[in-house]
Amino acid sequence: MTESDLPVVQLTPGRWGDPAHPVDLPAAAVEALKHLGVRRPATGPVDPVDRPGLTATQLSFLAGVVGAEHVTTDLDSRWAHTRGYSTPDLLRHRAGDTSDMPDAVVYPGSHDEVMAVLAACSGHDLAVVPYSGGTSVVGGLAASRRFVTVDLRRLDQLVEIDEVSRTATLQAGVRGPAAEALLAARGYTLGHFPQSYEGASIGGYAAARSSGQSSAGYGRFDQMVVGLTLATPRGTVELGRAPMSAAGPDLRQLVLGSEGAFGIITSVVVRIRPRPTERHFEGWRFENFEAGLTAIRRLAQDGPLPTVLRLSDEAETAVNLADPDVLGGGTGGVLAIVGFDGPYQQATAAVLTAAGGQNVGEGPGETWRVGRYRAPYLRDPLLDEGALVETLETAAFWSKVPALKAAVTEALVRSLTDQGTPPLVLCHVSHVYETGASLYFTVISAQAGDPVGQWRTAKAAASQAIAVAGGTISHHHGVGTDHREAYADEIGPLAVEALQAVKHVLDPGHILSPGILLT
Repeated sequence: MTESDLPVVQLTPGRWGDPAHPVDLPAAAVEALKHLGVRRPATGPVDPVDRPGLTATQLSFLAGVVGAEHVTTDLDSRWAHTRGYSTPDLLRHRAGDTSDMPDAVVYPGSHDEVMAVLAACSGHDLAVVPYSGGTSVVGGLAASRRFVTVDLRRLDQLVEIDEVSRTATLQAGVRGPAAEALLAARGYTLGHFPQSYEGASIGGYAAARSSGQSSAGYGRFDQMVVGLTLATPRGTVELGRAPMSAAGPDLRQLVLGSEGAFGIITSVVVRIRPRPTERHFEGWRFENFEAGLTAIRRLAQDGPLPTVLRLSDEAETAVNLADPDVLGGGTGGVLAIVGFDGPYQQATAAVLTAAGGQNVGEGPGETWRVGRYRAPYLRDPLLDEGALVETLETAAFWSKVPALKAAVTEALVRSLTDQGTPPLVLCHVSHVYETGASLYFTVISAQAGDPVGQWRTAKAAASQAIAVAGGTISHHHGVGTDHREAYADEIGPLAVEALQAVKHVLDPGHILSPGILLT
C-alpha cells in the first residue's frame, strides 16, 4: 500500500488518529515510562458543558447564505471543531474546556458562498475561523474572541487538470488522501505526504506552509502552489497568472502561511507529477549524529538527492518511534531513512557510503514508511498512561544546526527537570535544503499537576533557545497563537506593522482569525 491508497481518516475530537485502528503501547514501553515517573491519572476525560451560542438573528442570516441545513449549532458539532491536535489542545479537550469552542459551524459549498458568509459576518461583527482538516498543532483554530467556524469540507472537488502544464486545480476542502486518489486516477501525484496526511487538507497545507516527508524530491507545499484564490471580506483575490513573474512582489507567498488572517483560501493550483511506478525505501546507519549530518548535507548540497531523506539522533534511533510494535528496539548508532520515487539511485548510495554510512537494507526503510502514520496515534495511549508527549520543530542554516540541536535539547531537559519531571528528548532532521535543515523534537516526560502549564513553561524555554541559537520559530507547523509573540520577535516590529497593514486592507473589520498569526 502507498500513500495514494490510504483512506481519509475522520479524526475524533480530543484524540489523534483513527478510532477504528487504535494503537496499544507495548509492555516494554509502559515499563519504560515508569522510569520517567509516569503514573496513570486517577480521573478520565470530562464531558463538555454547553454555553449560549448565537442569537436567532445571527443564525438566520447565516442560514440565509448557505441554507439552514448547512449551519450547525449543536454541542457535538461545535465541540468537534474546537482547537486542533497539539498536546495542550488534547489535554484541554480531556478536561472539557469549552473556552475556544465556536458558536456555530457553517458549511459553504462554493467560493461565492464563502464570500457571502464573510460579507454577512462583517456586517454583524462576527469573527470567522476557517477549518478544513483541523490538524493544527499551534493553536491555529483558537480565536481571541467568540467566532463562527467556516468548515470547507463541501469544497472537495478536483476542478481541473492541465496535462500540458502539469497543474491541477483543487478546492481547499479536499483532504490529503482524497486529493492523491483523484490525481492517481489520472496517473499523477502531488507528492505531499506530511505526518498529518490522513486528516489534513489542501487549504490547510497552503495556509500553514506545510512540508511533507517527500520534500527532498517534491519540495514543500508552498513550492508546489502556482496559483490560488482567496476570499476576503472586501472581495476576491486571484493570484498566479504564470508560473513565475517579475511583475512586482510575489503575492502568492504573502497568502501562503497566512493561516486565515488575510482571507480564506478556497482553491489552489498546484504542480503535479506523473505517479511513480516504483518506490524504494531503505535504512542507512551512521556511527553518530554528526557523521550522519555530514552525509545528508553532502546530498543536499551536491546531490543526487533522493525523494525522502531524514536522520534520527541516537535517542530517537534507540526508541524507534517509527514502529510502535517494536518501540525501544534500536541497536545503537543513528539511522537515516532514504527513499526514492522511481528507479533506485546508486549514485546517492555511493555518497552515503563514502561518508561512512552502512546500508542496512529495505527493512528499516519499509518499517518507517508504513509506521510513520501510526506514530502520532501513540499520543493517545501515552496521555492515557499519564505521560506528557509533545513535539516542536525549527530550522537553521547548516553551520548552526549542531548548536541549535544542543541548545533546544538542553533547554527542554533543564526546564522539565526543574519542574520535577525529567524528560526523554528525541530529535531528527526531517527536511533538508542546500543551505540548511529542519530539526524535529519529540519530548516525553511524566505529567505534572498542571500539564498544560508544564508544557507552556518548557516550550517557552525551548523557544528562547531557538531564538538565541539562530533558528526559526517554525519550519512547518506554522504560527497560530502559540508562536505569535516569538514570530513577532523574529521578524521585528516594522515587519509586523507591514503585515498588520495588509490585514487592515483585506480585513478592515478584523473578523478573520483574530489573534492568530498577528495580535
